[in-house]
Amino acid sequence: MPSTLMPRTPRTPRAIVTAALALSVTGALAACGTGAGPGTGGGGTKLPPDPKVGNASAAAPVAHTATALPPSKPTGMKIDAAGVDAKRMVDLKVDAATGELGVPNADTDADSPGWWTGGATPGEKGVSVLVAHFDTKHGPALMKDVKKIGLGDLIEVPREDGKTARFKIREIEDVNKKDFPTDKVYGETQRPELRLLTCGGEIKDGHRTNNVIFYADLVA
Repeated sequence: MPSTLMPRTPRTPRAIVTAALALSVTGALAACGTGAGPGTGGGGTKLPPDPKVGNASAAAPVAHTATALPPSKPTGMKIDAAGVDAKRMVDLKVDAATGELGVPNADTDADSPGWWTGGATPGEKGVSVLVAHFDTKHGPALMKDVKKIGLGDLIEVPREDGKTARFKIREIEDVNKKDFPTDKVYGETQRPELRLLTCGGEIKDGHRTNNVIFYADLVA
């Protein structure tokens, strides 16, 4: 089970919501890969091969990030390395009853990323968290080519104000959901950072076993 300890920061509304995620975030992407058995989705839909991404990290974090942008909601996501070019962004919230972070609807938004509205907007100082499906019961989804993404690749996030926040990937983690690094993903930071979450691993009991996490810094 992930640690419930959070960084010693003032108990702002955002920090309180972050703490509430500590026990439940490992289930946030459980909708990925739901199906009747390995390699198939509902109705026998063929799913992509298991996304065994692995772990990688740069020698050191980006020393000097770009100047933080003012708050502005994200409107899409582009990752050239994986052929991702989403034109919309779904708002994600925490369920008040369960404390779980929502995910894009598997039936209607499998090819749209989602943004955790309790975090920073992409490019703003702090941690911005995006979630996107690798697959669903219907088949391959937005992050189907996640294995093509590597260190140094860019994640571009257009915003309502017309600006595009560009983040450079400095670390990739492929972890079992029971070992999800909650503090590392959601902890407070004093510079603009991005976390992109998707599913990985094999299908077990209808769900992917792992989370793939991309850690990225604002560079433009």
